Amino acid sequence: MNKDLEKLAPSKQSAAKNLFAAFEILKQEGGQLLGKQVIDRIRDKNDLTDWEKEVYEKTGYIRWESILHFYTIDAIKAGYLRKNKGIWYLTEEGEKAISLGPAKILETASKLYRTWAADKKEGKYLNNNNSNDEPIELEENKTQSQKANLDLLEEQAIAGIKDFIRNKNAYEFQDMVAALLRAMGYHTPFISPKGKDGGLDIIAYNDPLGATTPRLKVQVKHRPDSSVPVDDIRSLTGLLNKDGDIGLFVTSGAFTSESERSARESHRHIKLLDINNFIELWQEFYNKMEDEDKNMLPLHPIYFLGSNE
Repeated sequence: MNKDLEKLAPSKQSAAKNLFAAFEILKQEGGQLLGKQVIDRIRDKNDLTDWEKEVYEKTGYIRWESILHFYTIDAIKAGYLRKNKGIWYLTEEGEKAISLGPAKILETASKLYRTWAADKKEGKYLNNNNSNDEPIELEENKTQSQKANLDLLEEQAIAGIKDFIRNKNAYEFQDMVAALLRAMGYHTPFISPKGKDGGLDIIAYNDPLGATTPRLKVQVKHRPDSSVPVDDIRSLTGLLNKDGDIGLFVTSGAFTSESERSARESHRHIKLLDINNFIELWQEFYNKMEDEDKNMLPLHPIYFLGSNE
């Protein structure tokens, strides 16, 4: 073990090595990854002790995962990480911090967090060097523990939704896209039947007759494990041949950076929805859906006490 790590208490040793691994994994993945996938990669990458793999009786969470989530709050306040809708993002500052090594990353992130907390006049930050420290259970760190646990729950929820979508077939996902458009107020007179290959998958209008603009021409790709290439975006652009036509490309995966650039620079209006955008819109318009459409991806909202941070 690194000598700097050996000087740390067990929970901080765990936090340092696993936070460092998270940074390295995110860098390898281009700077972003679903939180659950980061956790899975760390589990395969790092040698976790039996102590780290124990489960907290109070929460049912695995110790090392809880500790890592707790300390990601420090990394976020330090400007090294961002989290949104279950996805972890490594910032430019976070990528530079990798050169510090595991122990120094944790030390620096904690110092910056304390500075942030002092500015907020909260005075509730981690400052515990006891060899038996258990940050998840410290009374003075309830706010940070609560935020870490909420992040964990959100990541688990998003991961579950993505797994549900992944298990749909291409036509089921296409029907889900059409359901979302109807909830947003569009009419969907055309949904591509099974067996049809190529061309448009959905046409959506503002009114039943399609007399008013915009008129959406939609392509849907169910590719949860890949990114849509630029050629597919260009193909959709070529189908926008009427004034008032807008292209919408929806995927259960992601888009390449070249695809995103092509959509931005296109002389036609092209909107791209990746799986994260799709889930956000499904959540936003869920209450406006017919029951039959809701059943394609049923959600159950639960409200937790948040924080003012």
